[in-house]
Amino acid sequence: MYRFPTPTLLFLIVTLIALVSSNPEDFLRLPSESSRFFHSPSADDKENNEGTRWAILIAGSNGYWNYRHQSDVCHAYQVLRKGGLKEENIVVFMYDDIAFNEENPRPGVIINSPHGDDVYKGVPKDYTGEDVNVDNFFAALLGNKSALTGGSGKVVDSGPNDHIFIYYSDHGGPGVLGMPTSPYMYASDLIEVLKKKHASGTYKSLVFYLEACESGSIFEGLLPEGLNIYATTAANADESSWGTYCPGEFPSPPPEYETCLGDLYSVAWMEDSDMHNLQSETLHQQYELVKERTKNGNTLYGSHVMQYGDIGLSENSLFLYLGTNPANENFTFVGRNSLVPPSKAVNQRDADLVHFWDKFRKAPQGSPRKAAAEKQVLEAMSHRMHIDDSIKLVGKLLFGMEKGPEVLTSVRPAGQPLADDWNCLKTLVRTFETYCGSLSQYGMKHMRSFANFCNAGIHKEQMAEASAQACVNVPANPWSSLRSGFSA
Repeated sequence: MYRFPTPTLLFLIVTLIALVSSNPEDFLRLPSESSRFFHSPSADDKENNEGTRWAILIAGSNGYWNYRHQSDVCHAYQVLRKGGLKEENIVVFMYDDIAFNEENPRPGVIINSPHGDDVYKGVPKDYTGEDVNVDNFFAALLGNKSALTGGSGKVVDSGPNDHIFIYYSDHGGPGVLGMPTSPYMYASDLIEVLKKKHASGTYKSLVFYLEACESGSIFEGLLPEGLNIYATTAANADESSWGTYCPGEFPSPPPEYETCLGDLYSVAWMEDSDMHNLQSETLHQQYELVKERTKNGNTLYGSHVMQYGDIGLSENSLFLYLGTNPANENFTFVGRNSLVPPSKAVNQRDADLVHFWDKFRKAPQGSPRKAAAEKQVLEAMSHRMHIDDSIKLVGKLLFGMEKGPEVLTSVRPAGQPLADDWNCLKTLVRTFETYCGSLSQYGMKHMRSFANFCNAGIHKEQMAEASAQACVNVPANPWSSLRSGFSA
């Protein structure tokens, strides 16, 4: 005989119906969708755990207006150390001109979020100042101590069962990554070094997290499968990445700060790592969470996180590369993405202007500080206008008034590399800079134009003639960080 449910059971049924009605996707997920929030260590994970974890962390910029890049790297170091990686297995590249910079309101302290702890404390000074360069990075990755110039001499001395994590944060452009010293890093050179590392048989798997504008172009059409390398990037091949925790945005840094504290993609993966048990979270799970936060509701203030290489490696536990904080061992993330994006973010290439303007706005009227900030804003804008106008004019001189703008902005289909001939690309950039001055961090945005020139068959002599006509008067570089990063 049918019995009416007890009051307690009836209450539970009604509550469940209400929950399902309000959030059906949380209860009606297919197993494959919901399972991406769970990961039980497998036999493969246990076998992989036999290797040693290694890491290289690189901040590719200098200057206080680029505070966020060194802040990102310092935070990454703290994540790895809390995860159990030994200091001897973490190689840190950063210019180290931020913590004790005269503009830093907390001398000796670096923070990566508005209410964050000091992430600078304990970070080793492996490669600083002029030692932060492409050659030293490549030598450290390859374990080639004899090729190093300066620095601590620390390298990735890995073996065939080991796991390597590389994290880079800085400005970038199509096919290129910035460095605080000359030259910058070209995608073709990086890929060749990764191939060489694989050929040496000195790792089991390698994961590369890359924060930069147009960072997808570093791997797009260039990173082959079969190298046991999994890479994710802050942006696709033709869009900017974004700074976060910036003045005037929400959430903003403490009022005494006049610079962005972090980068959107970088903060996303590190804050996720800070709170989760990384033994039970996979690379793919973190990729999905970071992608959702970084696209920032598909607004104008976000970018599209991408993945390249051996995507199957993303099923590996994060623990294999980052370790895990023992304090998080009883916590496994379940449900909706708790990484809340900011209401706005700042284009990487405009973060310096945000700093200069905030500095100008806060300075007392008539003070030397206000005058200096105004000068920085005007010089930065003048440099930008010069570079933009020169590139446009060169394009028109080479291809005509109508076709020139089309060649400058043409984007190749997904899956194709930026350039057919990377030596040509390097040559045309150096030739342009000879006549028109340094491209600088801002000018890296135009690398696609130079690649398109090469792909269209333009040679050094043609570029020299057009550049000489376009740049009769070359303004001086407004500050030292705008020096050329492309010349060898």
